[in-house]
Amino acid sequence: MAEWKDYPAAVDPSRPNVVGSIKHLELIHSPQLDNERGLLVYLPPSYATGDGRYPVIYMHDGQNLFDPATSFAGEWAVDQTLEAESERGVEPIIVAIPNMGPERTGEYSPFLDEKNGGGRGELYMRFIVETVKPLIDGDFRTRPERETTGIAGSSMGALISLYAFFRFRSVFGFTGVMSPSLWFADHAVLDYVRRQPFVGGRIYIDVGMKEGQRTLDDVMLLRDVLEAKGYRNLHDLLCVVDTAGDHSERAWARRLRREFRFLLGHPRSA
Repeated sequence: MAEWKDYPAAVDPSRPNVVGSIKHLELIHSPQLDNERGLLVYLPPSYATGDGRYPVIYMHDGQNLFDPATSFAGEWAVDQTLEAESERGVEPIIVAIPNMGPERTGEYSPFLDEKNGGGRGELYMRFIVETVKPLIDGDFRTRPERETTGIAGSSMGALISLYAFFRFRSVFGFTGVMSPSLWFADHAVLDYVRRQPFVGGRIYIDVGMKEGQRTLDDVMLLRDVLEAKGYRNLHDLLCVVDTAGDHSERAWARRLRREFRFLLGHPRSA
């Protein structure tokens, strides 16, 4: 078992920014990418008092999910949201995978954009599937099956999450795609999704009205592509348009509750 430490004690015990049980692993090596980063794992409130197993959601930009002290521009408040949602039975394990700063764009797209880079997304996803997931399934009481394993992110993290759902269809049974950067590499991910067969599972997509007409149009096009493929609204597809939403951690935090409820099988309360 890896040397998991309690967070935030592993960083600074005087910072009361995090709630619930979060474990921290200082470094994990990626043989696929030849780099190292830490991991954060949020455990549901009932984890410590029983022996049950839990669904898992792998989330990108991990430094932005729990702690404003480590975030780029505000936190998502994943821990606060899930502590409250646990009363409804929404209790996933969250695996927060930090981005690598300057390498973020490269890792979050398998498609190469001439101006913005990219192209290492396949390796990044292999890192998650081949290195991170076996570690998590070995060290925590997960439900490792496809149906109970998801992947989620925003912006470029949403792009790679959408790609992963179709590319690694035997691993991920649901995906959260928040404010996706569908424009990247001349909409290559949309072309990719069009070519893929229908994959059973749940897909959540969203966009904020304040993100601009191009982004809104792209997300509506993605919705249409998914519906044409056979996904049905409120059954295995939920598309949310946030009239007050912009492209920010604060907006994504506000929509998290609805995303988690839908992806984890609580559609009536979504």
